[in-house]
Amino acid sequence: MPLATYSDLGKFDEEDLYENLDWLYQHQIPVENHLYKKLHRGHRAELFLYDVTSSYLEGEKNELAAFGYNRDGKRGKRQIVVGLLCDEQGRPLSIEVFSGNTQDAQTLAPQIQKVADRFGGGEVALVGDRGMIKSPQMEDLHNHHFHYITAITKAQIESLLHQGVLQWEWFKPELAEVQTPEGLRYVLRCNPLRAQESHQARQAKYRSLSQAVAKQNCYLQDHPRAKVEVALRKIEELRERLKISKWVGVSSQDRQMALWQNSQALAEVSKLDGCYVLQTDLPEPKAPKELVHERYKDLALVEWAFRCSKTVQLELRPLYVRLADHTRGHALVIMLAYHIIKELASRWQSLNVTVEEGINELATLCTTEVWVKGMASYHQIPQPRQSVQQLLKAASVRLPRILPSKGVVVATKKKLPERRKNL
Repeated sequence: MPLATYSDLGKFDEEDLYENLDWLYQHQIPVENHLYKKLHRGHRAELFLYDVTSSYLEGEKNELAAFGYNRDGKRGKRQIVVGLLCDEQGRPLSIEVFSGNTQDAQTLAPQIQKVADRFGGGEVALVGDRGMIKSPQMEDLHNHHFHYITAITKAQIESLLHQGVLQWEWFKPELAEVQTPEGLRYVLRCNPLRAQESHQARQAKYRSLSQAVAKQNCYLQDHPRAKVEVALRKIEELRERLKISKWVGVSSQDRQMALWQNSQALAEVSKLDGCYVLQTDLPEPKAPKELVHERYKDLALVEWAFRCSKTVQLELRPLYVRLADHTRGHALVIMLAYHIIKELASRWQSLNVTVEEGINELATLCTTEVWVKGMASYHQIPQPRQSVQQLLKAASVRLPRILPSKGVVVATKKKLPERRKNL
């Protein structure tokens, strides 16, 4: 069924909203196809950005809920996995929801098929992070005559250094490049700012462990019957959680614990601080190393889309639906809403107003219900104040002066529980 318009609405409840979610999911492909054509106006996209995130669930009844790698830091929570495919400008083209235990690389095959069947195909490049594009995915991309840009892991960097494919002296603030006989290109760099951040983060972890040791030592001193083995086990468990056990040791003597550092192990751990390597099969004439580097950095646009989608404005989470189709319909609503957020951000930029500030300002706009004896009631919109008029004008929105009163009862999240109590 088509989405309801204002004039179609009678009295409705949440079941009607569920039906609209069903309709959205059933028509997701034509909606996304139309969006792609609208954005690109007959021009074929040549580069796509793809990334995934997870969203934790408070309940346990969602059909896609499962335990997996939780990016939200919510231990013990089931989750869903969401994949977002964007064009090179970071504009979302398609969103897909997977069960919460789906690995990142497993989500890429459907995106490759989308690009091949629905978004033009041809000789395109797909950008994904180091956990996304692995050997099977590279082969799949090659079979579709696609290219890729990704990053390799620290272990892979060390392997290439051991093989002599890369050299330590090539890791400088300036970009360097090496090409293998097989046609693979590696673009590498050492970012001194990132190296400094890694050093500071490591020292902060060491200070945190030192504080914990001092606290435990005080406790052992004040409590003669306390066991040193218990305190030592707590410190060792914290050391493991902080992931500094390779270069930090802990010992005890006379009911006092002390930390020590292995300088050789620390040098080994920190030798790749700030260093990263990008891998691509794009030919150099088509994509110089600077362009490869910039395109990989564009993945931040997808991360920003996820960040915005998880905010209070768009509310990808928390989820209040259980069925898989409803969950996927909900995700599509969020993706479409993000397009509105991006458009408003562009239009309100000249007003020096953020989207959140603008929406809060528009929320002050209200209507007056007018009752005339013997006539139908209606809603009258008063003259907005200057700030609201500027926002509406920049967004190309023209408000009607009068709206008919349909007697529609809308249950908001705040009113719904109270309404249910009275049933």
